[in-house]
Amino acid sequence: MINKSVMRFDIIFENEVLIAINKPSGLLSIPDREGKEISVKQILQDKYHEIFTVHRLDKATSGVIVFAKNEETHKQLSQLFESRATEKMYFGLVNGSVAPIKGSIDEPIMQHPSGNGKMVLNSKGKPSATEYEVVQDFKLFSWLNFKILTGRTHQIRVHAQFIGHSIVCDELYGDGKPVFISSLKKKYNLSKNDEGERPILSRLALHSASLKFILNDKEFLFEAPLPKDLKALLQQLRKLNK
Repeated sequence: MINKSVMRFDIIFENEVLIAINKPSGLLSIPDREGKEISVKQILQDKYHEIFTVHRLDKATSGVIVFAKNEETHKQLSQLFESRATEKMYFGLVNGSVAPIKGSIDEPIMQHPSGNGKMVLNSKGKPSATEYEVVQDFKLFSWLNFKILTGRTHQIRVHAQFIGHSIVCDELYGDGKPVFISSLKKKYNLSKNDEGERPILSRLALHSASLKFILNDKEFLFEAPLPKDLKALLQQLRKLNK
């Protein structure tokens, strides 16, 4: 059954040649091989007929994603992404305290030989560069700003695992465990009416916050505000951190 709530998204910007949206977590960027789940591209195609894929976000990742409306713009934007002429910023919550608080990861990435959709670090892989900076350290978790200089599949997730601090709720590269209030508060008691505690976050804690590039001599900057689930978790962590 399709969750209709994830099919709704905000349009950040739109003109005659491109459209930028704020993708919710749980919605595919483009159709998968099985074609059973709805995707952003399909929804846009239903409205605009012609839509061209420029880049992708993982299903569980929320935030800024751009599509082209014609072949020429698709070609131009694809070249910008391939030549690293775009600025892509992400926010992510990782496990543990990160040291050093600022750094860069330059480790090549390739698809796992098993073809199971997982990516691995390998010297034969494609060059992959990620810069990170700790925005706030909560001891149990850390809120990071990521800047990706390349756009490999699962890049931030693989690089975060490499430095020993996987993205929270990452089932592929981390423990995949959801976050509960009870795990944050030592004296947390469930209400008598609650049959079981619901997680405050159960999806990949990664958000595409902004995308910047110059197209036809005009600068574009698209920004996506944090979704409610990540906001709620951050509020709880900041309260407990005081």
